[in-house]
Amino acid sequence: MQAVLGTTLVSLLTMACGRASGPSATAPTTGPTATTATTLRATVTTISPIAGVETFTVGAAGHQTGPLAYPQIPPVGGPHNPMWTPCAFYDRAVPNEMAVHSLEHGAIWVTYRPDLPRDQIDALATLAQSQKDLLVSRWDDGLPSPLVATAWGRQLKLTTTTDPRLVDFVRLYVRQSPEPLAPC
Repeated sequence: MQAVLGTTLVSLLTMACGRASGPSATAPTTGPTATTATTLRATVTTISPIAGVETFTVGAAGHQTGPLAYPQIPPVGGPHNPMWTPCAFYDRAVPNEMAVHSLEHGAIWVTYRPDLPRDQIDALATLAQSQKDLLVSRWDDGLPSPLVATAWGRQLKLTTTTDPRLVDFVRLYVRQSPEPLAPC
């Protein structure tokens, strides 16, 4: 089951993503919810065709050391550590401040609860290995749903890795950030 789930997720994401990224990537122009988000470089208006995506205004996003408080769980942007978390699968929590820096570089950050079924955690590990701009980590306390997909200024709460909105979220929001060409 886990091999099939992981293979299906990887196949769907690979087909859906192509490799379009940054400002030249095609953005949707229709959908159920129009939203406006402010980034460091410009105000961007998007319409999300993905049900349940929340859009947040992200203010200043400079480098700061030490622990930082964020209004969302997990954070969707803002001030962050000068170092980023390399995109990969982590079976532990990663520092928020470093993951936010990865978001600034265009990564998608998928967090999961420790009690997520093993086959779904394995599917996330396979997915992270197949995508260069995907950061997957455990979230130990207070995650608002079993899985949360986060991009710069956007977030989607999910209950399972088989939800097709996960693939759609990654495809649509990868590299949609203030520094989309920076490494992850």
